[in-house]
Amino acid sequence: MIEKYLIEQCSPTLASLKTASLFSIKYSSETELQKAIEYWNKSFCDKGVELIILKRCDNNALIYVCRKNKLSEDLNKIGVLEFLKEYGYKSADADECIERLKLRLQSGDNFPHEIGIFLSYPLGDVIGFIENAGQNSKCSGCWKVYCNECEAVKAFAKYKKCKDVYMRLWKQGRSVQQLTVAA
Repeated sequence: MIEKYLIEQCSPTLASLKTASLFSIKYSSETELQKAIEYWNKSFCDKGVELIILKRCDNNALIYVCRKNKLSEDLNKIGVLEFLKEYGYKSADADECIERLKLRLQSGDNFPHEIGIFLSYPLGDVIGFIENAGQNSKCSGCWKVYCNECEAVKAFAKYKKCKDVYMRLWKQGRSVQQLTVAA
């Protein structure tokens, strides 16, 4: 079940074109969900990809698929930590930041739009989305664009092509593990 979501929603992350991806999945058993996450994490341990359950609610799980080495790079980009500190993040440590994100998601107050940083969206676009309450974007694709439209459109096209290629190869019999690029 998770395999299809990995291909459809996470191909650019599996191909190491993008830091992370996110998907929501329905589950009927907590035990089965945990076993599936453990299976995929074991499968990906030598690839640098990890699945993390960010939130569970009403038999739905929000799954974060990431490359922590790339997340560390993103968190250490100019201006990112200063931005995240406004939301209670204390360091650029990937594990600490993921734990803080989980807490913010589970608090239920407001959706933590800083999650864009964790999905490798440009800082300017994350800030633009928050400041404009999701309105007035130049364009949208994987995210709403407020800054460098040309670069974003190129990224969207690259991600779509990656997904299309991965879907085709997966349907032809390649496994998710075979399609996942090692770190």
